Amino acid sequence: MKFIRALGMLGFNFLKDLIVSGWVTARIILGLRKIPQPGFVRLVYGELPVSAANMLGALVSLTPGTTTVDIDLECGELLLHVLDVERAETTLASIRSDFLLPIRVLFGVSK
Repeated sequence: MKFIRALGMLGFNFLKDLIVSGWVTARIILGLRKIPQPGFVRLVYGELPVSAANMLGALVSLTPGTTTVDIDLECGELLLHVLDVERAETTLASIRSDFLLPIRVLFGVSK
């Protein structure tokens, strides 16, 4: 995956996740979905430069339903607060594919 493609993919995925997670969050707030069970989860991102880890944390926090609480640079993981812990694995998988993969390419980090 080349740099420009990764940048475009990251921008597209961010906008897509912004709209989808905004819609899901609005449905929860309006009571159109069952009451979620909020909680904390950890996302292991591995070896990333500090700036890449910060970018990942910012993108996660900018999408509704998730907030980065802590970035542990030594362990290579994010502590996230999620709106619905029952869907945590789906949320983490989405973050890995939509944000983490393109960020790795942008910062020249191999898997």
